[in-house]
Amino acid sequence: MASEVKLHTLRPNPRSNRERKRVGRGQGSGYGGTSTRGHKGAKSRSGYSRKIGFEGGQMPLQRRLPKFGFKNPFRIEYRVVNLSELQSIAEQYKVSTINLELFYELRKAKRREPVKILGGGELVTKLDVTANAFSESARKAIEALGGTATTI
Repeated sequence: MASEVKLHTLRPNPRSNRERKRVGRGQGSGYGGTSTRGHKGAKSRSGYSRKIGFEGGQMPLQRRLPKFGFKNPFRIEYRVVNLSELQSIAEQYKVSTINLELFYELRKAKRREPVKILGGGELVTKLDVTANAFSESARKAIEALGGTATTI
């Protein structure tokens, strides 16, 4: 049977509290002299830290590869919503007007995230939709059923 646990019998697990290696305290310790760092060179110096991507003096990969491409700083990243999603919102919440506030409330989009309505899926309910942008096919599908597509 295991011994009963009492405050005076508590001990750390064997080998869990190990003494740290004290280097540079003389030859008698076995860790004097070079203090386990080998001989000379950058790695033996105090304060040494290798740069990210350093390859021992060889030209690093990020400098060997050519630069290419272009990132448009003015690109607007829309949260896209298809007509099928609008139809399911209209059926599920029984609404005929869908605007940005409803998207935020239903967590379909984050605040300050522009919303664009795309023409994927089928719309069978007349809806008044307000969004930041519409694709041409989405606008036609909404207006064909007598609804309105308002761009903010």
